[in-house]
Amino acid sequence: MNDKNGSRDATSQMLHLDQQMCFALYSANLALNKVYRKLLSQLELTYPQYLVMLVLWQQDEVMVSEIGEKLFLDSATLTPLLKRLESADLLVRRRAQADERQVIITLTDAGRALQQKAVGIPESIGCAAECTMEDATALKLQLETLRGNLQKNV
Repeated sequence: MNDKNGSRDATSQMLHLDQQMCFALYSANLALNKVYRKLLSQLELTYPQYLVMLVLWQQDEVMVSEIGEKLFLDSATLTPLLKRLESADLLVRRRAQADERQVIITLTDAGRALQQKAVGIPESIGCAAECTMEDATALKLQLETLRGNLQKNV
């Protein structure tokens, strides 16, 4: 095989699906979401709704814009999620008195109570992933670094 064919084979190999980091992340995300879907069905939450609830369980009375920043979601995506959670009586949306353009999200008693039902989810995810806490923490840090690097270069 000459260099020209060798180069073409190497280029072709780089374009194999199983060589793509993006596909590894995408397919892992699909698998992770299947596990979450099963666990979250018991709470009657979707995965994006669960993320919103995680933000609110960490800090109640948060502006919509702050939730969006933490979850990397724009208001057009976030607003329908918040409306569904409000319909489920898990949170309340109200306009800020100082600036009516801002909407403040507050947990209801039912939203706070749901936190206790969700306590076992992280451990269940860890069991499904079959990795040590150290490995999970290291992977999380690598993914956060990857996200930061990609955001810088968009």
